[in-house]
Amino acid sequence: MARGPAKVVFVCVHNAGRSQMAEALFGHLADPKRAIAVSAGTDPGMRVHPEVVAVMKEYGIDLSRTRPRILTDEITRHSKVVVTMGCSDHCPHVEHAKMEDWPLSDPAGQSIDAVRKIRDDILRRVQALIEREHWGKPAPAAGTAAAGGAKPAAGTTGPTST
Repeated sequence: MARGPAKVVFVCVHNAGRSQMAEALFGHLADPKRAIAVSAGTDPGMRVHPEVVAVMKEYGIDLSRTRPRILTDEITRHSKVVVTMGCSDHCPHVEHAKMEDWPLSDPAGQSIDAVRKIRDDILRRVQALIEREHWGKPAPAAGTAAAGGAKPAAGTTGPTST
């Protein structure tokens, strides 16, 4: 039986900040033939936090139409890694998956600069996860244009393909 890509699930309480950023950054950096990401929340909010939408737009990632979703057994089914982010007692434990907890501040209501720091911390963690599990995009063939990453705003360092 052919195996599909590994599945990573990012979980936070409202699925309106941390887990949304992680899913988007992972999707931008990982090879979708090797791994895919989804995110969900234990108590989903109504929308992605506006400050999160703003800082992700700096990396060319549009979350303005993304909607938080509730964590279900279906979402965690067949996951290889489940990353929890600040949901404490509300975080799931998934027996068949590698569990990681990333202690990150909630970006809700924080300044743009504070949310940028959270985003960049998530970016570093996502890059490390992709590297550790060998889920990065293959290097472009010689003589072809490099697979470009998103263009960050001036003074910021955006995601790049690994």
